[in-house]
Amino acid sequence: MSQRDVLAELRAAHVEAPPELRARIRLIAGGADTPRRPRVTWRRAVVVALPLAAALAAGIVVGTRPSHERSAQPLVNYGAATVHGAANPAVPQAKAGIAIPSTTGRVQRYDETLALQLATPKDVSDGVKRALRITTSLGGFPSSVHAATHGTAASASLVLKIPRAHVQEAMTRLSQLGTIVSEHVEVHDLQAGLNATGRTIARLQRQLKALRAQQPPPVRQIVQLEQRIVALQRADAATRLSAHYATVSLRLSTPTTAAPAHHGHGPLHGVGVALRWLGIGAVYALAIGGPILLLALLVWFATRLVRRRREQSLLSRP
Repeated sequence: MSQRDVLAELRAAHVEAPPELRARIRLIAGGADTPRRPRVTWRRAVVVALPLAAALAAGIVVGTRPSHERSAQPLVNYGAATVHGAANPAVPQAKAGIAIPSTTGRVQRYDETLALQLATPKDVSDGVKRALRITTSLGGFPSSVHAATHGTAASASLVLKIPRAHVQEAMTRLSQLGTIVSEHVEVHDLQAGLNATGRTIARLQRQLKALRAQQPPPVRQIVQLEQRIVALQRADAATRLSAHYATVSLRLSTPTTAAPAHHGHGPLHGVGVALRWLGIGAVYALAIGGPILLLALLVWFATRLVRRRREQSLLSRP
């Protein structure tokens, strides 16, 4: 008999295990004689511990960064002296302020902003009164006045209308009320627009004269031209009147003092800091390691379930 025939007969033969052997196998599979494998092994512990340690280290690194790296507070920058007149309050300022440019024979609108610093709220109150007296003495008037006091801090904002011919003198006198913090001057030339309006009015007046010379005169066209000429003349007068007064925005305020920082620490300050960082690290570990741990548990339960089903299937075979 060849080897192939022997293998064929062995495969065709159906050998049943004795009942005692089957009972013994079931007893062994049930775990009666063999100790159960520990659920927690060093490999599983490493898989769970590594994400938790990484999350804890990340939390400590983030928490122990210097405060200047975590948040950069904007610094107040008054700037150096520029063409607009901004200046650092620590630098001594000239009392005269910025010289306002003047062009003879042109209509220009002047807007100036001046910020002054005074020592006490009383100085701010007196400064408001003096500014109003200076404005009135030069033929001007206040457009708006707002003042407020909060304990040892005070501030006031004034919008003054001063005749253009006296604005340089007004700025010289107003700048003497306190220390100049910032100054800004804007000059808007209106002469080009006024020249264009004047040429338009002259052209319309020539047209009006020609219409009046017609026989019979077209009354409707004459009325329309007259209304347009009057509107342009009023706009021209309003523009010249606005340029007659310079607008000065004056702000008076006391120095802003920051509250002193208290750095006193008690004997248990170190313990509190350590507990705080431990809590932060625990939160990071829970947020990052929690999903990983849950996934590992699901994989473990699935593997165990598959293994049990395979054992039961193997034992249930005849």
